[in-house]
Amino acid sequence: MNFNSIMIGSEDPKRLVDYYTKILGKPAMSEGGYDGWQIGSGWITIGPHDEVKGKNATPGRLILNIESEDVKGDFEKFRAAGAKVVREPYNVGEESPYWIATFADPDDNYFQLMSPM
Repeated sequence: MNFNSIMIGSEDPKRLVDYYTKILGKPAMSEGGYDGWQIGSGWITIGPHDEVKGKNATPGRLILNIESEDVKGDFEKFRAAGAKVVREPYNVGEESPYWIATFADPDDNYFQLMSPM
């Protein structure tokens, strides 16, 4: 098996596509009302979903993790592009070389930059 993608459903997918385009660049795929970005071997796709209304009431339930060799550097790029910061880069443990930074999109879905583990 291979993890293929995750779809973020939204009542207002254009708003999310505009947001993620600022952060990740132009979508690699735009078709039939769905837009997607390939990150590594997986995809993040955004599209309409009739069961989704408003903002995410529990944004910590499902968090998208994006591996980064330079969490602090990519954090600054994302923030400069307009990403909403939930938590600035922090170490996973006292002497750990692993870093995490957390952001939220306009629907309050969380995504993180993480050091490779």
